[in-house]
Amino acid sequence: MANIDVLWQPLTAGSIELSNRVVQAPMGRLRAATDGTPTPMMVQYFRDRASVGLIVTDGTSPSLAGRVQYTQPGLYDDKHIPAWREITDAVHAEGGAIVVQLMHAGWNTHTKVTGLPVEAPSAVAHEGHSRDEQGNHLPYETPEPATAEQLEKARDEFVAAARRAIEAGFDGVELHGANGYFLHTFLGKNSNVRDDEWGGTPEKRAAYPISVARAVAEEIGADRLGIRICPGMSIQGVDESDEAHGIETYTALVDALNEIGLAYISIEQENLNGTFAKLVREHFDGVIFGNATISTPETTTREDAAEMVEQGWVDAAAVARPILANPDLIARWKSGAEENVPDPATFYVGGEKGYNDYPALG
Repeated sequence: MANIDVLWQPLTAGSIELSNRVVQAPMGRLRAATDGTPTPMMVQYFRDRASVGLIVTDGTSPSLAGRVQYTQPGLYDDKHIPAWREITDAVHAEGGAIVVQLMHAGWNTHTKVTGLPVEAPSAVAHEGHSRDEQGNHLPYETPEPATAEQLEKARDEFVAAARRAIEAGFDGVELHGANGYFLHTFLGKNSNVRDDEWGGTPEKRAAYPISVARAVAEEIGADRLGIRICPGMSIQGVDESDEAHGIETYTALVDALNEIGLAYISIEQENLNGTFAKLVREHFDGVIFGNATISTPETTTREDAAEMVEQGWVDAAAVARPILANPDLIARWKSGAEENVPDPATFYVGGEKGYNDYPALG
């Protein structure tokens, strides 16, 4: 039986101070305004969960071209800063810490959502759909390969969004390099078939995400920067079934991130003691967060979380749905109280239902 008390130890990730070892993993809740501005209901949502060691926000778009849905929050305009400042102030007032996850949708969006060409490393089709403002399905388009100028602009947009995040009071920034989104598609052998400096070999496939991380670190400080990755996991069209290629690619990526000096790496793995999780631990000197319920209907229990930390697989457990349904999850895990059950029907539907109506203890 894992020792639950290991979860209540404080942790320092770069310059980010965590009061405990439970991290709210990023979850797209799609409660922003249609122009990407965070809404008042989001202030309450994040404030209520400030007792976790660190909150990672919804995937937040760094650019118009990177928007995944109409109600995804953004940081691609200065007008977004004041609303995010209300959120960070509310979390800090409760003693919490919060970082924003910058998520560029890449090939997982549509021109009818963004009004702009779909940005991706290569002209590769994949299955799936976005939705228009009325909720109708929009089958994914086959993108044109991003030009050198487009990639430079996209990198600059990540940097500008990170700068706005610090202006908005965030403790740091997390880059989304997983789940089939923009940065992840550069790492995939099937999704990146370029033959220039950004593709053709495992090292070159890792090069563009590395360049984005380096540019953002130069802007805000590596000690305030993290990244989320899912090595070896095939998700949303990115095929990572070639283990040898994956090992070379992620070794190049993690070695470079370690050299840059990132505050943390957050990994999604089915097995946190498997080949790729061990690779990250062996090649990265910073803090590691981990989640092992990817691609499963299971949720992380407090015993699961404690085992991850006690075994040394990760430094903190990244927890999603239990925190979604239990704003006071830390109190429940400390006392062993029964947990609310998350309602999947409300995960991505706007409004207070399934967002701010989960009851707290007492």
